[in-house]
Amino acid sequence: MHRVAPALAMIRNIFGSQTGRGAAFWIVNLLIALVVPSPIAVPVLIARFRRAPPPRRPSTDAPVSGLRAREDAPAHAVPTKEDHRMSEASLFAPTQLGSLALKNRVVMAPMTRGRTVGANVPNALMAEYYAQRAGAGLIVTEGTSPSPNGTGYARIPGIWSPAQAEGWRQVTDAVHARGGRIFVQLMHTGRVGHPANLAPGAELLAPSAVAAPGVVHTDAAGPQPIPVPRAMTDAEVRHAIEELVTAARNAIAAGFDGVELHGANGYLLEQFLSPETNRRTDMWGGSVEKRITFVVEAARVVAAAIGGERVGLRLSPYGVNAGMKPYPEIEETYAKLVAELVPTGIEYLHLVDHSAMGAPPVPAALKRLLRQAWPRTFILAGGFDRASAEAALRDGGADLVAFGRPFLANPDLVARLERGLQLNPPHAASFYTPGSKGYTDYPAAA
Repeated sequence: MHRVAPALAMIRNIFGSQTGRGAAFWIVNLLIALVVPSPIAVPVLIARFRRAPPPRRPSTDAPVSGLRAREDAPAHAVPTKEDHRMSEASLFAPTQLGSLALKNRVVMAPMTRGRTVGANVPNALMAEYYAQRAGAGLIVTEGTSPSPNGTGYARIPGIWSPAQAEGWRQVTDAVHARGGRIFVQLMHTGRVGHPANLAPGAELLAPSAVAAPGVVHTDAAGPQPIPVPRAMTDAEVRHAIEELVTAARNAIAAGFDGVELHGANGYLLEQFLSPETNRRTDMWGGSVEKRITFVVEAARVVAAAIGGERVGLRLSPYGVNAGMKPYPEIEETYAKLVAELVPTGIEYLHLVDHSAMGAPPVPAALKRLLRQAWPRTFILAGGFDRASAEAALRDGGADLVAFGRPFLANPDLVARLERGLQLNPPHAASFYTPGSKGYTDYPAAA
């Protein structure tokens, strides 16, 4: 009953701006919020009522915006359940990602491959790899560091330097030449990594001085224990956000169609979300509201720099990679995060469920609530085949579906799925090794 009074107040407010079927829709949703015993119901409902149009795309060479207090956005048109449904459930039908035309609804998920050679610069071999997979409606690249401090793994690419941006240009040109669309995933590894994998002068930084468990491979010395990172100062936190902005601008200059912020899998953005890895007591940590601040501000300033329609965000609630673990307020955290992300104008959320790889499943109810709260493109990932992907589209659970490992060994995955052909098995020993073996040498179907 403690939720009744606030809900009645919301009903009075809503009747002032909604009539007829619209008012009935909101009454039903408010009743659901009253009876569902969950702290996430009300934040999700508020997110659906509080809409903001995407920000206009500014010049990519505009000055970087400083951090500022968020402002409430004006109410926006409220999508109905039918608005989220696909007019055609087929994976292979064309669709839109904001203003970007996609030839199908298949997304190639980001996957680390470790094929750069020197200074984290992309190369011609990587261009061949991504061009082979341009049949996807959208490619999201492997995690790419926006910072010298964020290259925790051996040979992962960066996009903070002109040489790296130029290297990526050959990749984007190759993908576009085959009619593909490609976003770069901006991944700062934070506490995950080892100094031997970092650029000269770089440092392992994180929200708090809490080490990730386990070891990480280094080319220089083989497997090494992950050391304790240094806790970031306030100035370093703000600088990390500015690095994301610079990387996003570099990405657009390199020909990418957009960027995906990596807020999943235990890397820097998720490290700020979790109380296990964020033990700060300043504006960046403590309460749920403070722990989501870094991710929200990063999304806001990147969207302001390159246009919200060019920005997505990947999330992995209940993921256990890099020592992450569920915590009591995890569902409240993601509900409040999504509610705060709506006004930033970023185009898509990319929700990954790692249960197919042994992690706890993302509860179906949480997936539905986050889906309902998001007014724009919603991508699901995690263990899909053609049948389950088309079911997700048909049921309105997703607008696009991402496939990961099947793309490793099947450059023509979209054609194989459409024709019902057998898939090549991947060669696990070459997932992260240098060279073309297990990378560009998988055969396409006849």
